[in-house]
Amino acid sequence: MAIKFYSEKISFTLKNKIILRTWIQKTIAKEKKETGDINFIFCSDSFLLQINKKYLKHDSLTDIITFDYTMNELCGDIYISIERVKYNAHKFTIPFETEVHRVMIHGILHLIGYNDKSKKDKKEMTAKENNYLKKLPNNLQISSTFNGE
Repeated sequence: MAIKFYSEKISFTLKNKIILRTWIQKTIAKEKKETGDINFIFCSDSFLLQINKKYLKHDSLTDIITFDYTMNELCGDIYISIERVKYNAHKFTIPFETEVHRVMIHGILHLIGYNDKSKKDKKEMTAKENNYLKKLPNNLQISSTFNGE
C-alpha cells in the first residue's frame, strides 16, 4: 500500500517525502494499525472550502478535512489547506513546516479513530500530535516550500 502526496490548484512542494512516509508508517504501526492507501492533497483555502460545503455542508474555512475509507487497513484522503496552515503557523508563532507536519499527523490520527469534538478528546489528540511530532528528525524543519501570498 502507499502514502502519496499531491498538490491541487496550489504551488506547494513537500520535501523529505521518504522520511515523512516512514514517520507516518511508524505512527500507524505504533497505534497497532496497518497502512493502506493514504493520499495527502495539499490545496488552497477556496478548494477546501468547496469540499467542506459540498460534502460536509459547512460554510467555513478549515485547515484539514479527512475522508476515511478504512476497512482492514488505514485508507483515506487527507485534504490540507496550505493557506490555512500558513495562517495558523503565523497566528501561533510556530514554524510553517511544524504546522504542516502537525496537521498531517492530525489527519492520520483521525484515520486511526481519534476525534477532537469534545475537550477531553481534543486534549488527547493534541497530546498524541505532540508526541509523534517529537519523533520527526530535527532537520525536517525546512521540509516544504510554498509560493503563496
